[in-house]
Amino acid sequence: MAEYWSTLDVDLHLAVDPASGRRVGLEHALREAIRDGRLAAGVRLPSTRTLAVELGLARGTVSAAYDQLVAEGHLVAVRGSGTRVAALAGAPGQAPSNVRDSGRSATPPTGRPRRLPHDLRPGTPDLSRFPREAWLRAARRAVNGAPNDVFGYGDPRGRVELRRALAEYLGRTRGVLTDPEHIVVVSGALQGLALLGQVLGGGVAMEDPYIPLFRQAVRAAGAEVVPLPVDDDGARVDLLPGRRFRDVGTVIVTPSHQYPIGSTLHPARRQALVEWARAGRYVVEDDYDGEFRYDRQPVGALQSVLPDHTVYIGTASKTLGPGVRLAWMVLPEPLLAPITEAKRHADHQSETLGQMTLAEFITSHDYDRHVRASRLRYRRRRDLLAERLRTKAGRPAAGFTLGGIAAGLHALVRLEPAEMSESEVVARAAGFGLELEGLGGLWDAGAKASADRPQGIVVGFGSPNEAAYPRALDALVRTLSWS
Repeated sequence: MAEYWSTLDVDLHLAVDPASGRRVGLEHALREAIRDGRLAAGVRLPSTRTLAVELGLARGTVSAAYDQLVAEGHLVAVRGSGTRVAALAGAPGQAPSNVRDSGRSATPPTGRPRRLPHDLRPGTPDLSRFPREAWLRAARRAVNGAPNDVFGYGDPRGRVELRRALAEYLGRTRGVLTDPEHIVVVSGALQGLALLGQVLGGGVAMEDPYIPLFRQAVRAAGAEVVPLPVDDDGARVDLLPGRRFRDVGTVIVTPSHQYPIGSTLHPARRQALVEWARAGRYVVEDDYDGEFRYDRQPVGALQSVLPDHTVYIGTASKTLGPGVRLAWMVLPEPLLAPITEAKRHADHQSETLGQMTLAEFITSHDYDRHVRASRLRYRRRRDLLAERLRTKAGRPAAGFTLGGIAAGLHALVRLEPAEMSESEVVARAAGFGLELEGLGGLWDAGAKASADRPQGIVVGFGSPNEAAYPRALDALVRTLSWS
């Protein structure tokens, strides 16, 4: 007989085979649940009386099964503490469930395993500075005041409360021209780009270098990706009228702060991109860290110049953290219905409690306060990075330059080919216990390599916590002080 544990300490499906006898069948079911990890090491089992009632067995049958598994070493019976799964039981390498997480993530921003003590790879903000208390207060207010339909199925575009808050915030801080009806909430910029690739299809120009996962998502959605070179003035939009891009109807750019080169799109190129898009084409503006400009006021969103031909994508991943899984798309009218329908078929809607919390977080201006504090903290970190690299542990700077504008959570350290290659720097850094990411892995593998591709290391100065950052910089300086 197969029963569900419905009132016990744990929920577990047990398939007790009556053909082998009730006691033997229960022993086998418990043994299998332990071996395949459904009953983790350290889990306390229900009392023999409770389990007997739940499964419709005699208490003596359950006691005999427990005793047998204790004798085999699968269970441990301690007077006053009940019966628990033995610490060495369960799937190989399975940690006891009562061991608390150390708080240190096992995976870095890129999703690769963390191997070394120091990590300056780009991808996330300082997760230790997530505004836990303010977020909890916002969540409490949002849930307490939420209508009942928050807990049901809703509009694929997202909760109107968040869309209203975003329309006001984006207009005030980034110059975006929109209203709540033209915003679609998605589960990260990655999903937004995948939906666009699915709806727009055809030829899509994407900056090169750029985030490989984003490029892969657009290709997987059915679009043909054409690499668009980037230099110190941003994307080479002057190439778009050329033959190579004749089938391109969409271009994806990071005009405020290019990733990973760090440049901002030159005003002349912004204007050229606007003129190119006016001829019935679309620009997708990835404004992933537009709030973080340190040397001047942030450049306004490109969307404000050409709202009818621009898709604006913003995200909470850099201001709060990727785990929030909330991003937003501001769409021109022709794309609103098809993107909404694509979102409906993808996952129906992004989760709503987080949306309600973020809406409350924004309207209470806690979000503004958090962004301002983060901007100051990251500006100081970039300044410290530039200062430390300027002297290279007391030696004159040589063999590298710090590229890009003073913005965002990353900086490109350009390497002179005559000094040391990217791979050599990454390997040398590992010797000092430091994880680094070279620029080489961010180029489009399908694009023809050119001799003028810069060599560099993309330094993520945002992700280490305050205590770890100076030590990571020490390791970086030692890495680059080869002369």
